[in-house]
Amino acid sequence: MTKIIMNGCNGKMGRVITRLVNDDSDCEIVAGFDINENTENTYPVFTNPDEFTGDADVMIDFSHPSALTGILGYCKKRKIPVILATTGYTNEQKQEFADASNEIPVFFSANMSLGINLLIALAKKATKLLEGNFDIEIVERHHNQKIDAPSGTALAIADAIDETLSFPAEYVYDRHAVRRKRKKTEIGLHAVRGGTIVGEHEIIFAGNDEVIELKHSAHSKEVFAVGAIKAAKFIADKPAGMYNMNDLISNL
Repeated sequence: MTKIIMNGCNGKMGRVITRLVNDDSDCEIVAGFDINENTENTYPVFTNPDEFTGDADVMIDFSHPSALTGILGYCKKRKIPVILATTGYTNEQKQEFADASNEIPVFFSANMSLGINLLIALAKKATKLLEGNFDIEIVERHHNQKIDAPSGTALAIADAIDETLSFPAEYVYDRHAVRRKRKKTEIGLHAVRGGTIVGEHEIIFAGNDEVIELKHSAHSKEVFAVGAIKAAKFIADKPAGMYNMNDLISNL
């Protein structure tokens, strides 16, 4: 039985994970951390994490990048693995949790969906085959409440493509401000915000007289919750180090 601390338990994703864990016989949430108290939870909720001293195997964080330092401090002190499922981290924060991985297992993914990570793997394969003859554009669509743009997932896709290319790519976010022809070294990233779109990511490989598109659509937040729960079970008994969805998929 994997014992989970849910950080951000009263947020949208926290509630989805709580519901799914309640139906999972292999894990349980033993405590929740949140800045908002809610008496409807089936487990104790703490606004001050230090008040919880019970047993736990792993923490799942779906909260906000600003909470990172406190989360890592708590997990390092308790020697608890952590799943970082929040987006919008700065490069400095990414270095912060990379440093923490010297002491505890840290699992980070810009997107917890298994399908998205398969999309990234397919994009890398397509890039190897099409490099030099196809222009690459990434379009992401999300609900009107999402703050960061482009999404962390879109940037993760771009980074994976960039690592695969034989030359360094130039990320272009805003074409209306640049009046010039498109360079072959560019990766275009475009963000759409509207309505209640859960998340869509499309990779366009545009060549001469043909276009190849790879696309993933999430229709509910459950796809991210399922991935986070699988990650929690996976990392609970692992040694200190950095882990990601590739490690999880390889283990399935």
